[in-house]
Order: sequence, then structure tokens, then C-alpha cells
Amino acid sequence: MEQTRRWRWGVNRWFVLLFIILGAIAASLYPPIQPHVQLPAEALTGPIIGSFRLTNTIVAMLIADAILLLLGFGVYRATRGGDLVLGGFSGALEALLEGLYNLAESTAGKWARTIFPLMATIVLLVLIGNWMELIPGVDSIGLLHHEVEGFPTQEILPGIETIVKPEAAGVGSGEGEGAIVVPFVRVVSTDLNFTLALALIAVVATQWIGFKAQGASYLTKFFNTRTLFSKPIFGVIDFGVGLLELVSEISKVLSFSFRLFGNIFAGSVLLFVIGSLVPVFAQSVFLMLEFFVGIIQAIVFGMLTLVFMSQATQAHGGEEHAEHAAAGGL
Repeated sequence: MEQTRRWRWGVNRWFVLLFIILGAIAASLYPPIQPHVQLPAEALTGPIIGSFRLTNTIVAMLIADAILLLLGFGVYRATRGGDLVLGGFSGALEALLEGLYNLAESTAGKWARTIFPLMATIVLLVLIGNWMELIPGVDSIGLLHHEVEGFPTQEILPGIETIVKPEAAGVGSGEGEGAIVVPFVRVVSTDLNFTLALALIAVVATQWIGFKAQGASYLTKFFNTRTLFSKPIFGVIDFGVGLLELVSEISKVLSFSFRLFGNIFAGSVLLFVIGSLVPVFAQSVFLMLEFFVGIIQAIVFGMLTLVFMSQATQAHGGEEHAEHAAAGGL
């Protein structure tokens, strides 16, 4: 067994060396284009409905949704087959979901069954979206076109004249200046619209479960007027703390969206720069780094959603003390 393992590693290292040599030859013949960093997603079509256009991040989101549905369908077929122990991707997905559910159960208690579906869906969707930057061709294969006075042309498919040939853009001559690549698929987490939408869903779901668990008394977390007249000084302080809680709930949207967006966008820019400066082998090290960053950010997003939703199910401040006092009087 050990001899076979050494033989495999011996063969694989020659494949790695071959790919490095081929990459060096390709980089010398076709030098990489200078990276173009842009915050808004690039449009791939003209206006479809009103001013709405199909962007490369929307394409990435649709692909991530399709992958997520295929994973769910694969697990469903594996469980319907009667297998008690799942294997392959189904087994790995089962282990991940089991770990997430145990985490939700230890944090949210009896509300775990309500919170877990949303939390797990967010974790899986963000994880697939983040890991898409590891797929060859994402952020790198697209339409090549020139710049007009330093700004990229916005009309791509409708304005066919803006798309130039590689030799016209200077790529064949080794320059590559004045040309940019608009990728067909761009990592969806680098679009602030996506992270903002997820943040709004998480925060709105937090308020929903708060009302479901506590009813109308959940509003006393933000508008605490019970002691405003009976204890004027402390009542004003409690009322001010409630307003700060309201501001905190709104700020969660910014915290959610910019944390995920900033980490993944910075990782994509890092891959762009490294790929243009050292186009051979060096980018592989940073791909492994982005692998761990992608899973960490997905778990952090899901964990924060879980914690905020579990906190919303708990009675706040004076109401909790009143319940304990009533229980003691009985």
C-alpha cells in the first residue's frame, strides 16, 4: 500500500511540473491583461425589463441556486434509497447539517427547529457562492473590450463595435493595455446587492421570530415605557436604551452585508493582482487561503443569524423579572 501511495505521488508531481511549464509558456505567449477592479456588477445584456439588465453576479447567483437544489435532490434520493449511512457528497452534507443543527439546538433550545432551516439555507448558499471563485473560468473568462477615456464601455452586447480582437487590444503584442475582461460569471458575494439582500432577510426573520415567540410584548425591547412615569429617572434611561436597541437592529444590516462583501471582494482582488503579477503557480497558494475564508465567512454569517434570532425569542429586561416575580408569588 505504501509503495502504491509513493508511486501515485511520484506521478502527480510530474503532472504538476508539466502544468507549471505549460502555464509559463502560455503566460509568455499571451501575457495577462491588467486587472480591472469594479464594485458594481457588469451588465451582460441590454435592458430587459425597464432598466433591469442581466449581470454576471445574477448569473452566479442562479448557478449557486441550481447547485444548492441539486445537492438537496441528491440527498433526497440517497435517503429514499434506504441507505442508513450516506456516503460521498451526501454524507459530507449530512455531517455539515448535523453539526449546524446541534449548534442551533444548543443555542436556541426549543426554537431550533424553527431557526435551523433559514440558518442552514443561508450557510449553504453563502458557502457555494464564496467557493465559486475557486472554479476555473469564474472572474476570468468573458468578453474582451477596450476602454474609452479610461472608463469601461457599459454597452457590451448591444454595442458590438466596443468588443475588439485580442491583437487590436495589444494582447498579442505583449502589451495588453487598454483592454479589460468582463467575466460571464462573477462571484456573487462581491456584489453588495446580494449581501444586502441576505442581511435584510436575516434581520426581518429575526423580528418575525421575536413576534412569534413574545407577541406584541416584543416591541417593549425597543419602546420601553413601563417605568417611564413610575420611575422617571430610570424610566428615561430604559427608554433611551430601547431606542439604542432599535438603532442596533438597523445597524445589523450594515454589519451583515459589509462583513461578507468586504472579505470576499478583497479576496477576489487579491487573486486578480497575484494572477497578473505572477501568473504561474503563485495563485494556487491564495486559492487555498480563499477556500478557508469562504467557509469561515459562511459559518460566521449563519452563526450571527442564529444568535440574533435566538436572542429575539428571549424575554427582555423588566418583563423577564416580572415573570420570575409572578412565578415566585405563586
